[in-house]
Amino acid sequence: MSTPQVVVHSNADVLAAALAARLVTTLVDAQTAKGSASVVLTGGGVGIALLEQLRSSPACYAVDWSRVDVYFGDERFLPTGDPERNETQARLALLDHVGVDPERVFAMPASDGPDGDDPEAAARRYAAVLAGQAQPEDHGSVPRFDVLMLGMGGEGHVASIFPESPAVHETERSVVGVRGCPKPPPTRISLTLPAIRQAAQVWLCVAGEAKAAAVQLALEGAGEVALPAAGATGQRRTLWALDRSAAARLPRELLPPLS
Repeated sequence: MSTPQVVVHSNADVLAAALAARLVTTLVDAQTAKGSASVVLTGGGVGIALLEQLRSSPACYAVDWSRVDVYFGDERFLPTGDPERNETQARLALLDHVGVDPERVFAMPASDGPDGDDPEAAARRYAAVLAGQAQPEDHGSVPRFDVLMLGMGGEGHVASIFPESPAVHETERSVVGVRGCPKPPPTRISLTLPAIRQAAQVWLCVAGEAKAAAVQLALEGAGEVALPAAGATGQRRTLWALDRSAAARLPRELLPPLS
C-alpha cells in the first residue's frame, strides 16, 4: 500500500476547488491511458462542494463523462430521491448536468428498492454489481477504481465504517449493511476497508478544526479499528487533502508548504 501524502489548502472552499481540478486531471489521464475512468464519490460538505466546483469549472468538460464509471463509497439507506442520499446530492451537484451515461452510474440500493428495508440484502446486491464490473486484471471481486474519495468524521469514521463497529472488522465482504450508526440515519450501506484498499488512489478530503485530532492520530499511526480512516489506503496513492484547520495538529514534519 502507498505511503500517505499530505496537501494543505487555506480553507474548505479552496480545498474543494483544488480537489475538483485534481479530479479532472486524474480522470483525463485514466481515459487517455485506457479509454475510460472510474470514480467513487463521497458525500459530506467537502465531497459535494467538490462536485459543485467541478460543475462550474470550464475544465469539467476536459473529461468525457460518457466514459466515466461512477460508484459510491456509502449510502444512507433511504428511499430513492431522498435529499439526504449521497446519490441525490451528487446528481444535483454534478451528475445530472454533464452527460454521464446512466448505465454507468452505479448507485447503491435504496430502501424502496427490490430488497425492501433489508440493508444486508441491499449490500449483497451492490457487492454483486461490483463483482460484475471487475475485470480479470483486478484480481478480485472489486474493480480497481481510479480514484476513491472519502470524507472523515470527527471520530475518524470513513464511508459508514465507524470506530469499533462490526464493519471495521470485516475482512471478506466488499459491501456491508450497517445498523445503529451513531450519526443519523442509523441504517446505511458501505464499502468495507478491503474494498476501499483496492482503489488505485484513495483521497481523504477533510476540512474543519473538529477533524484535526483524528487527522493527527491517523497520520501518526493509529490502528484502523479505533480510527477507521487510518485503514483507508490506496494501491498507488493515499492522499490526505486538508484545509488549514484540519491540519492544525499535525507536527511540522508532516506538513507540506501551504497551497
